[in-house]
Amino acid sequence: MNSIYQEIGGEAAVDAAVAIFYKKILKDKRINNFFKDIDMKQQIAKQKSFLTMLFGGPSEYTGKDLRAGHSHLVKRGLNSDHFEAVIEHLTSTLEDLKVPNKIIEQIITTASSAKNDVLGI
Repeated sequence: MNSIYQEIGGEAAVDAAVAIFYKKILKDKRINNFFKDIDMKQQIAKQKSFLTMLFGGPSEYTGKDLRAGHSHLVKRGLNSDHFEAVIEHLTSTLEDLKVPNKIIEQIITTASSAKNDVLGI
């Protein structure tokens, strides 16, 4: 059985997804303020590594866990509406890349399951 990473096209697909995803995030006034003081080059590299790990690909992700990695954003007001906006952009990014619906559902289910950790609930 192939991993999601293999099914969506591996490194090239993750690279394309992260690039499109952050273009959408940075244009969205609901959430782009959380990225104003972020080194986007580093953020994109971390996100590629994290998604590769999440999708079952070869990853050397060494970043913080979700709760610790987002705690500073929660202190700045990150809430459920912001989380849902990110999920919305992840979904539309995967749709833009013509990822099969079955795989999008798997990815969104996994990403959505992290909501409590991201928000520190």
